[in-house]
Amino acid sequence: MKYLLTFIVVLSSLSMNAQNAAGVYQIKSDSEEHSSIRTLTLNNDGTFEFHGYDKNHDVIGNKTNYYGKGTWTKEKKVITFSTEASDLDSKYTLDFNNSKARFNSKSPRDKTDRVIANFIVFYKTDVFIAQRLKLFQSSTL
Repeated sequence: MKYLLTFIVVLSSLSMNAQNAAGVYQIKSDSEEHSSIRTLTLNNDGTFEFHGYDKNHDVIGNKTNYYGKGTWTKEKKVITFSTEASDLDSKYTLDFNNSKARFNSKSPRDKTDRVIANFIVFYKTDVFIAQRLKLFQSSTL
């Protein structure tokens, strides 16, 4: 019974940690020459999906999509991404293995009324379109 209670407490704390970061993170950039959108979805079940979209307005038909998926874990404020070989195919070509990002949110000690959006910053990754990428949370799951 003692071990069961300990297991439940640990499991609930892990799921609460995952739920704090779970959500949709996005950044958009739009100019006359170029548009780009980066979207990262962190699901409550520990899976993620990444979508990058680029469009060059000067060239007709020059649209590029990048996709990646895999699993994620959160320890304190560090989110670690991993991609298995089974996650990669002709559509999902981005390998997020060993990528790390920092999760930033308003401190629970901050009692002011100011609104601070949650965001994620990649600080270690081999994925070229995610290097030093800062994504803001647009919705929660």
